[in-house]
Amino acid sequence: MSQQAKSQVTLFTDGACSGNPGPGGYGTLLVHGPHRKELSGGFRRTTNNRMELLAVITGLESLKRSCRVTVYTDSNYIVQAVNKGWARKWRSLGWMRNKKDRAENPDLWERLLALCEIHEVAFQWVRGHAGHTENEYVDRIAVAASQSSDLAIDTGYERV
Repeated sequence: MSQQAKSQVTLFTDGACSGNPGPGGYGTLLVHGPHRKELSGGFRRTTNNRMELLAVITGLESLKRSCRVTVYTDSNYIVQAVNKGWARKWRSLGWMRNKKDRAENPDLWERLLALCEIHEVAFQWVRGHAGHTENEYVDRIAVAASQSSDLAIDTGYERV
């Protein structure tokens, strides 16, 4: 049975937070051939790492079928946790980093790891604020989202 070739999508992501924790936002740009799709959102109290993760998750969740995705992010936290297998190890240990330290953001890591099982995802680190056109763009939309007047509640972070 022949399998249809997977679409190649490029995903540029960034998170922003004014204070850590504080008001935050994420920005995502998906590129597939000539098509571009921008996604963003803001939260009244969150962390930078949560916004970095949510940017990737939101982009991957927006895909309608399994794709090959290259994610460009300035978050070493994400790149190393996935590429070095740390996130999968934390999950296998019940979201513990070691015997005494809990892994942070297990709700978002669970979502991201599930998406990495649907899509073929490669993570590439880019230096932030170094003139990378798309990284600068998603940074601007993440900051704008964090400054919105209608910020959502990050229920994974805030106890409501």
